[in-house]
Amino acid sequence: MKGKRYTTQGKYWSLFKTTIGFGGVVASEDGLLEVLLPFAGKCRDELVVWINSLYPLIAMENQVTRNAALLLEKYFAGEKVSFGLPICWLSFTPFMSAVYEAVRDIPYGSVQSYGEVASKIGHPRSARGVGAAMANNPLPIIIPCHRVVGASGGLIGYSAPGGIMSKKWLLLLEGLAVTGTRCNQQEVG
Repeated sequence: MKGKRYTTQGKYWSLFKTTIGFGGVVASEDGLLEVLLPFAGKCRDELVVWINSLYPLIAMENQVTRNAALLLEKYFAGEKVSFGLPICWLSFTPFMSAVYEAVRDIPYGSVQSYGEVASKIGHPRSARGVGAAMANNPLPIIIPCHRVVGASGGLIGYSAPGGIMSKKWLLLLEGLAVTGTRCNQQEVG
């Protein structure tokens, strides 16, 4: 995640294992704060050290982080998963919250353009603002920013480890046709 982490809020964490490595989830009393994707290439012990360095007050798991980790393992195993988990919305602006809510509604195996998301939230000329919100999304997969593409289907702007290649990997996992760095779904507009 780019930008400021709310390190004093992070109290709970869990790890999840995938075929490509380990990932982690962090939560506060109010809900999920961050998802650390397995694309960073960290082994389990390195990830634990990294999480502890980012969130020095972190101590244990809770039901939210355990549920998130289980759902993320299923997602990375290729299962269609619904992430109805509590999110800590405190660090988001009203615009970011609107964007993230709209992006949460993009169905598995589908994409929308930045402009479509902007129109959906009532700000049709704010595609770049949507892009900025996506770049600061602390909860990839749960808020599926990988499902937001350029107007012509281009895989642009993915700030998680691995960048565009990670975005492509996730879209392929969901069964979308991706050629090079372009998603070939017909509905993109």
